[in-house]
Amino acid sequence: MKLLAIDTVTEGCSAALLYNDEIHERYEVTPRGHSQRILPMVEELLAQADLKLAQLDAIVMDRGPGSFTGVRIGVSVAQGLAFAAELPVISISSLAALAQAAFQREGCEQALAVIDARMGEVYWGYYQFSEGRMRLLGDEAVSPVAAIKQQAGDWLAIGSGCQTYRDELSSLAGVRCIESDEEDYPRAASLLALARFDWVNKNLLSAEQAQPVYLRDKVAKKPKMK
Repeated sequence: MKLLAIDTVTEGCSAALLYNDEIHERYEVTPRGHSQRILPMVEELLAQADLKLAQLDAIVMDRGPGSFTGVRIGVSVAQGLAFAAELPVISISSLAALAQAAFQREGCEQALAVIDARMGEVYWGYYQFSEGRMRLLGDEAVSPVAAIKQQAGDWLAIGSGCQTYRDELSSLAGVRCIESDEEDYPRAASLLALARFDWVNKNLLSAEQAQPVYLRDKVAKKPKMK
């Protein structure tokens, strides 16, 4: 299994390569440098492994939610690489990547992934460990912290929302924020941890089918007038 993952949906920018059952990653926090850094990261990883793009099995992309520009850059690069090498795409949520990081770092089996969405809102989703991976409970959403639906049980909140809204998140029943001196952003290495399952289960997309998720695009349709 040889998978290449890219993530540019937040201030973090990363690429990671799964090869010989090992994950190698390049990661930087570069809020305005994604378009300049992501392809050099990919080239460095492939050169280190002595691989060509066409020798990979699939491209793994972070589909969002996140920064509009960051999501667009990541999806465009993933599509371009997949088209160039005629490879399938595996699409992973940024919130799922954060939840998987909570499991990998903390052994946490119940996570609330929260990304600062600006304008007083967060992208959020509840995830629970099941069958080897963190899985979404319900739907991903965007809202003010006060509007997050509360779930019974104990939940570890992880993501950039914890830095911006730590007090508000900690006031939710059963929620505690991860202890970190730095903001937690989705990373390509966590995408690969989830993409393994999708590869085995053949949850693959063509480059044309790989689409971004913004969440703010989801607007309720008005009923038609009779």
